[in-house]
Amino acid sequence: MSLNKRHPFLYHKIIMFSQQAGPIGIFDSGYGGLTVFNEIQHLLPNYDYIYLGDNARAPYGPRSFEVVYHFTRQAVIKLFEEGCQLVILACNTASAKALRTIQQKDLPTWDPSRRVLGVIRPTVEEVDKISQTKHIGVLGTTGTISSQSYALEIEKMFPHISVTGEACPMWVPLVENMEYDSPGADYFIEKHLNHILSSDPEIDTLILGCTHYPLLLNKIKKYTPAHITLLAQGKYVANSLKDYLLRHPEIEKKLTKNGVTRFLTTESAEKFTETASMFLQHQICVEQVSIE
Repeated sequence: MSLNKRHPFLYHKIIMFSQQAGPIGIFDSGYGGLTVFNEIQHLLPNYDYIYLGDNARAPYGPRSFEVVYHFTRQAVIKLFEEGCQLVILACNTASAKALRTIQQKDLPTWDPSRRVLGVIRPTVEEVDKISQTKHIGVLGTTGTISSQSYALEIEKMFPHISVTGEACPMWVPLVENMEYDSPGADYFIEKHLNHILSSDPEIDTLILGCTHYPLLLNKIKKYTPAHITLLAQGKYVANSLKDYLLRHPEIEKKLTKNGVTRFLTTESAEKFTETASMFLQHQICVEQVSIE
């Protein structure tokens, strides 16, 4: 591997992967993707999975496009090296800042038969069915909101829908520091909900545009008017994946089905195990890996 000294995140490497059938890879910068994994495994329990959390370098939300792309690219390579034929970026920031470049630039040179999918499009596909007013709000990390990924995707698919974004930089730290159900969380949740709903009073659907946010759902409901629909991503991503595999049997046949899941983290395995139990409600076995 040779590094480009002017652009340290760009490098050239000859990459070859096994062509044998393998598990579905699920990647997130941290723990939030476990909420997506939960829904996917519940709907498709027979498949094998590898979950990879880049916890050592989380959060991705405040990072630049270049850095998020570099980190996400490394993670996808790692999952391909572990045998995955299909990888889900269960991270809104990675989906917003890295997915398109990986799909268009990297996959054709690595292996055009492999697939990398994100979480934004499956969520966006549902909003026109759900919203009556056609005014949508998106709650997300600073990176996801500043990327305008939801707004651009919705405009492309449903140009008649109005989109308002709200960056909620404290929400992920509340979850990862296990403060998501504490009284202190109320202030930050009420603050951002009041702001987005006052920005557009016609909003009748709020997309929870971060995979951590389902753990804040009870608090979010507390400060959300009853007529507003809260759209969490997990079940929509799971349903979209099931439909994708039905429509692409050439991909589906390359996935192993033993009902086995491995969990990988770039941080301490012990720390990941402790926090992951909050998302999964059961104990897991975790391996620490390096993806740099």
